[in-house]
Amino acid sequence: MKKLVKSLIFLVALGFCQLSEAQQLKVTTNGRYLETDKKEPFFWLGDTAWELFHKLDREEARHYLKTRASQGFTVIQAVVLAERDGLKTPNAYGELPFHDLDPTKPNEAYFTHVDFIVAEANKYGLVMGMLPTWGDKVFSEHPGAGPIIFNAVNAEAYGQYLGKRYRNANLVWILGGDRSVANDEVAKTWEAMAAGLDESGDGTHLMTYHPRGSSSSSDSFENADWIDFNMYQSGHVKKFNEVYRYTQKDLALRPIKPTIEGEPAYEDIPLKFWDYMKFEPGEFSDFTDENGNMKDLSPFQEGFFTGYDVRVLAYWNMLAGAAGYTYGNNAVWQMHKIGETFVIPTLSDWRGALKRPGAESMKHFKKFFQEIDFTKIVSDQELILSENPENENQIRSARASDGSFLLAYLAKPQEITLDLSEMTGEKLSGFWYNPRNGKSTAIPKFSPTLPLTIQPPTTGAEDDWMILILDKIEIRRKK
Repeated sequence: MKKLVKSLIFLVALGFCQLSEAQQLKVTTNGRYLETDKKEPFFWLGDTAWELFHKLDREEARHYLKTRASQGFTVIQAVVLAERDGLKTPNAYGELPFHDLDPTKPNEAYFTHVDFIVAEANKYGLVMGMLPTWGDKVFSEHPGAGPIIFNAVNAEAYGQYLGKRYRNANLVWILGGDRSVANDEVAKTWEAMAAGLDESGDGTHLMTYHPRGSSSSSDSFENADWIDFNMYQSGHVKKFNEVYRYTQKDLALRPIKPTIEGEPAYEDIPLKFWDYMKFEPGEFSDFTDENGNMKDLSPFQEGFFTGYDVRVLAYWNMLAGAAGYTYGNNAVWQMHKIGETFVIPTLSDWRGALKRPGAESMKHFKKFFQEIDFTKIVSDQELILSENPENENQIRSARASDGSFLLAYLAKPQEITLDLSEMTGEKLSGFWYNPRNGKSTAIPKFSPTLPLTIQPPTTGAEDDWMILILDKIEIRRKK
């Protein structure tokens, strides 16, 4: 075992493309959020670019990263050994990650390309959420393209290799890759990989686990020391999914750890696509156009998720106390190119999908929560005095830990009655915040001593609104 690890470290020393020193993320002392090593709050706004290292060349990768940085994203989640036959299908430069499918024989040319993308992301101020491998390369009850190549011995060696190579990069390690932990041997394999990453990386990077849909990393690794924060995947099962339940469950565990949605419903993905697909080549050829995208959506009877749908999940997650949110687009995760065959039916190529409405609305989402200081959020549904059914009409509410603000998010426009008794200020002011364009509308003066009953400014079917009550006349904008 030691010889294997030493040989890999030697390979790293020969071929490592040194990355610039970067800030590393830490968990806050209260165990709820992430921060930089300068003690500044870090807002996780991720994008699932799973096939980034595998599918894009350097010009394409630079375009993708520059675009996401301009939209306010802070984390790019990508997989070193990708889902789309990443062990046997070469990257954009014809390179495979390993020689002879052996994790102890890395191909320097492949990892040089990974080096470039990681460094480029860091240059744009983006943190890489790096998955060492997709979960189908480890045994699971839901096989994929695979093949299965990892065990506890070579997983630790591979972790050593990556940890050493990217020691100075600004990144977070995300183990797993859309898979549950099938048995104790599988758990030991992931734990060994985590140990390798931690040892050769000098413990500088946070780690978590990306699970299968409708589950959290805490389901398999609740007490694991190497899990610095939890990650859950609510998945693509339905609109108005009760994502806040995952946050509530994770935050009730002790010791408390930050928790983040790592894969919600994607914009432009069919609802419950697995019920309508056989995953066979050409099965939708009669429904696609010359670019390889769907021109007829009728095979998917429950429709596709929209920008509005994913925006609702983002706000529901944050008001439940999550440390951030990961957006995703169906064409972007698979880096679907014009004329290619998709994995899951797409509505556009990856370039065209970058500025879809849901993605564009994320900059307003991030701006809002940074300006109010999201680290003060305490989920509190008791603030809603009006009817509040647990469906698309669900209103999510929260207050500041110091009583300085109160929040309520309306996925559907409706009358709301708020209990203001938790507010500490003698003078209150209020605003309606429009998640669609980031604009605020002042609320007429109201009494701070009585419950507030109010209607949002507009009542369109997809006109979601956030109400913000402050203990100051003017909000202190965070520069």
